[in-house]
Amino acid sequence: MKKLILLAIFSITAFMVHAQRFAYVDSKYILENMPQYKEAQAEIDELSDQWQKTVEAKYADIERLYKAYQAEAILLTDEMKRKREEEIMQKEKDAREYQKSKFGVDGELFKRRQELIKPLQDEIYDAIKELADERSYAAIFDKANNSSILYSDPKYDKSDTILKKLGISASDK
Repeated sequence: MKKLILLAIFSITAFMVHAQRFAYVDSKYILENMPQYKEAQAEIDELSDQWQKTVEAKYADIERLYKAYQAEAILLTDEMKRKREEEIMQKEKDAREYQKSKFGVDGELFKRRQELIKPLQDEIYDAIKELADERSYAAIFDKANNSSILYSDPKYDKSDTILKKLGISASDK
């Protein structure tokens, strides 16, 4: 009797495992096909370029001050040398702080990226959840960004389905 119950439990469990439905998407592919993402990325790139040029200008100014200091060092008094060194060090500190405020972990670039990209990611997530609910998928995996999916059959790729749910055709590239 115990063997029969055990066999029944094993059979039901095996059936349930096989009954589970899985799919995958490529969120990077989906994002790259969204016109809003292209616009957001263009804005982010433009901001990044502007800020990078400012950073480079600050460091070029520091380099110019340092070379002038080296050329004039022989003629300067100890007090004048100290003031010039402090000025150069302060400018380096200011440049690093500016760079960190723009490009750091909590910098303006990161915050702007969050403002522009997060709503698009949320929209994709909502479409994926809707697809999972409609088609009774137990799990939908994302193969973007070095996921641990070693092989995936293209017939289970639902990226284009998500694009359609978002009102985007893959040919909008």
